[in-house]
Amino acid sequence: MTQAPYALVVGEALIDIVEAQGTSKEIPGGSPANVALTLSRLGHESLLHTWLGDDARGKAIDQHLGASGVRLTPSSFGAERTSTALAKIGSTGAATYVFDVEWAPVPLPAGAEPPVLVHTGSIAAVLAPGAGVVERILADHRATSTITYDPNARPQLMGDAASARLTVERLVALADLVKVSDEDLAWLLGVPMDTAEQVESAARQWLELGPAIVVVTRGKHGALAVAASGACVQVPANPAVKVLDTVGAGDSFMGGLNSALWREGLLGAENRAALRQVDQTQLASIVELAAAVADITVSRAGANPPTAAELDAALAAQAG
Repeated sequence: MTQAPYALVVGEALIDIVEAQGTSKEIPGGSPANVALTLSRLGHESLLHTWLGDDARGKAIDQHLGASGVRLTPSSFGAERTSTALAKIGSTGAATYVFDVEWAPVPLPAGAEPPVLVHTGSIAAVLAPGAGVVERILADHRATSTITYDPNARPQLMGDAASARLTVERLVALADLVKVSDEDLAWLLGVPMDTAEQVESAARQWLELGPAIVVVTRGKHGALAVAASGACVQVPANPAVKVLDTVGAGDSFMGGLNSALWREGLLGAENRAALRQVDQTQLASIVELAAAVADITVSRAGANPPTAAELDAALAAQAG
């Protein structure tokens, strides 16, 4: 029996130790895990290949993701300990992180039904020894699957920006869709991202490496997207959104982009040509859906992305 279309997400799942207003609590997180969670809540079959300890924190992550339908590959449990990220929430709701990460995933077994989508990003794509495994997984799936990537830069783990950029741009070249924040782009490229013109110029540099679409999130300035088709859109931030915190905001935006491609029938290598031909209207719709997902996430505590029903209600309200 053929397996239903599914997304394979490769990357870290960890425990966020969140400190805010004098309190501390442990919450399952990790950028790729949050993307898998977002996809699953939006109604898409999601499989996460990660690296967890067989400990209480690893079990908590498994239960948290499983409650929303995310499956873990059997080989995800092999770490000596489950990784953590100390997240300190400031007065503006923004988070800063200190990481304790072990990342040494094993290669995926051959012979599985290929996914329509493979996503990776963040620590997993650059941290040895697992980064090499991640890059091989992407390369192995180019022939069958849409590849998406979010650098989600963590300078304290990535080291020198120039060295990190070499790795990041190899993955950009493998990807069909790339999402990056303006702050991450500025750090990686070493140039300011203060204006839309600067952001668009940098996005086009990456577009020339091979992706069909590059999307740059710009915080209060919304998002900008450029496509190989020549389409370019700027989607403003929604001023009506009340931000509680930004934990998981970029991850839910990334999950929203992938969900939008799924809804548009643009996933799978057989649809790569169509993805490279998206027009202005399609591109705007893809980014607007992702923004709506992120808007719901930032309006409530933690990395808590919406369900498909919540998203559809929000989109209907916007249309009305």
